[in-house]
Amino acid sequence: MNSLPKLPGIAALQALYRQGSLTPLQMMRELLARIAAYPDPAVWISRFDDGALLETAGRLGETPDPARPLWGIPFAVKDNIDVAGLPTTAACPAYAYQPAEDAQVVARLRAAGALVIGKTNLDQFATGLNGTRSPYGAPRCVYNGDYISGGSSSGSAVAVAAGLVSFALGTDTAGSGRVPAGINNLVGLKPTRGWLSNRGLLPACRSLDCISVFALDVDDAECVALQAAGFDAQDIYSRPAPTLPLRLRGFRFGIPKDPPWYGDALAEAAFAQSCEQLRGLGAELVSVDFTPLFDTAALLYHGPWVAERSAAAGEFLRTHAQDMDPTVRGIVEQGLRYSAVDAFEGEYRRRELQQRADAIMASVDALLVPTAPSVYTVAQMQADPVELNSRLGLYTNFVNLLDWSALALPAAFRSDGLPSGITLIAPAWQDRALADFGRRWLKREILPAAQPKPASSLRVAVVGAHLRGMPLNRELTELGASFVEATHTSTAYRLYALRNTTPPKPGLARSGEGAAIEVELWDLPMENVGRFLAGVHAPLGIGSLELADGRWVKGFICEPQAIAEASDITHYGGWRAYRAAPPS
Repeated sequence: MNSLPKLPGIAALQALYRQGSLTPLQMMRELLARIAAYPDPAVWISRFDDGALLETAGRLGETPDPARPLWGIPFAVKDNIDVAGLPTTAACPAYAYQPAEDAQVVARLRAAGALVIGKTNLDQFATGLNGTRSPYGAPRCVYNGDYISGGSSSGSAVAVAAGLVSFALGTDTAGSGRVPAGINNLVGLKPTRGWLSNRGLLPACRSLDCISVFALDVDDAECVALQAAGFDAQDIYSRPAPTLPLRLRGFRFGIPKDPPWYGDALAEAAFAQSCEQLRGLGAELVSVDFTPLFDTAALLYHGPWVAERSAAAGEFLRTHAQDMDPTVRGIVEQGLRYSAVDAFEGEYRRRELQQRADAIMASVDALLVPTAPSVYTVAQMQADPVELNSRLGLYTNFVNLLDWSALALPAAFRSDGLPSGITLIAPAWQDRALADFGRRWLKREILPAAQPKPASSLRVAVVGAHLRGMPLNRELTELGASFVEATHTSTAYRLYALRNTTPPKPGLARSGEGAAIEVELWDLPMENVGRFLAGVHAPLGIGSLELADGRWVKGFICEPQAIAEASDITHYGGWRAYRAAPPS
C-alpha cells in the first residue's frame, strides 16, 4: 500500500485513490499523525476532533466520485473565513464567534468532496504581511524556522508547504495571499476581485478583499479556484466572470526599473536569476517605471482606505481595545481620523493613478515582480514591526486597488537556501491566462513565439469611454483587442460631451472647422467585430475617421441630432483632458 505522499498534491492523491492504493480514511489517519508530529504548533488555531475527521473521511467510502472533483482532498481555512462547527477568531480570542454556516467558498469546496481539517493562524484581523501579529504564536518559514512565514495568511501557507493539507484558503487585501507563498515556495493565486464570493469572510477592507488559494502547483490552485468560484447574489462585491476566455497576448513582461532591495543582495540575485531563466525561455523583459503603482499602494495604509479596517473592526476596537495586538490596534485606530471628504479625495486620487497604471499595463502583456523584496527573521520583525512589514508589501499593496489579478509562483532559491518567488500581475479576469503561463514557468517550457498579427483584424479608433483607463475599455480587451498607438484625428473634427449617457460619453463629428482630437487605435480580431458592434448604441455609430497623418480608419461617430443638445468640448483636445479638468 502506498503511504501518504510527503507533499500531498491534489493530482497525487487522486491518482492513489483511483489505483485503490489509498482511501480517504487511510489518508486521514496518516495526515493526523503528521499534523500531531509537526513541530510548529502555531500553524493551527482550531481543528476538528480527530474522531470526527476520521468519521467524515470514512463516509466517503473507497471509490472516487467523478462528480466531485475534490473527493477526499484535505484542506485548511484561514481563521477569518467561516467554517460551521469551528469558531471564527480572526486571531483575537475575545472576538471569537460560532458561525451558523460555512462561508460560501467553503460550502462549494465541501460539495466538491474536499475535507476541511481546521482553521489556520493569521496576523490578527488580517492586518499584516508577516505572520507574527497573533496571540496564537508566529508560524515559521518551513525552510528555516528562524524566519517569518509571511502573512497575514501565515498558517495556511505553512500548512500546505509542510504537507499537512493539499491546499488552503487564505485572503488577500494587500498581498496576504502572495507574500507567504513566496516565502514558503508555493503557488499563491490572488483572484480577480469578486470571482470568489466573500460571503462568510470577516472583512479587512471589504471593497478590496479576495479569498485566495495556496497550493503546491498551478493545476491544483486553478482547480480549487474553479470549484470555489461562482457569482453570489448575496455578496454585494461578487461579479460574474466574463464568458469569453482571456489569454495573454504574448510574453512581454514589465519589470520594475531600479527596484529597491533594502540591502538584500541575495534576494536581488535570485530575482536576476529568475529573469535570466525567463529570457532563456523566450520572454521579453522591459523596465517599467512603477512610480504610479507605488503611489497607489501608499493609499492603502496612508490614505482613507485604512478607515475600511476601522469599519470592519471599529465596534470591537471601541469596546475591547485592550484585547487587540498593539500594532494591529494602532493601524485600525488610524482609520478613525479620516473624514468623508478624505474618502472622496482619496478615490479621486486613486482614479487618477488608475489611468496612469492602466497605461503602463497596456504597454506590456503583464507585470513581473519579485513577490517580496526581502525576507526577515522573526526577531527582526518583532524589533521593527511596521517598517519591515511595509517593505514586504512593496509589490503587492497596489494590485487590489487597481482591480488587477495576480499569481505568485516559486522561483530561484536564494544562496542561503530560502525560497524566493516571482509574481505575475495582469488586468482583471486574466486569472486563467496567468495560470497558463504559470504552468509553463514551473515546467520551464520554452514559451511560444509571438504570433504575427493576423490580417483578419479591424483597426478601430476610439475617442471616449473606450480609451485605456476608461470604464468601457474592458469591452475591447475582453474581445482580444490589442492597443496599437495613441494619435489624433485631422483638424476636421469637433468633440462634444453628450447628455444623459452612462457612463459619460463624447460624440465626434466631422466639421468644416475643428481641431486634432486625441484617439487611440486598437486592433480588434475580425471574429469579434460583430460582438463589439452589437454593444455600440445610438446616437453613436462606427464610420470612417481621418487621422492627422492622412490615414483613414474605422472609428466612433455621432448622429447630428445628439450633437445639437451637447456641449462643445473641442478646445480640450480630447475626452481624457476634458474628464480630468476641474468642474467649471
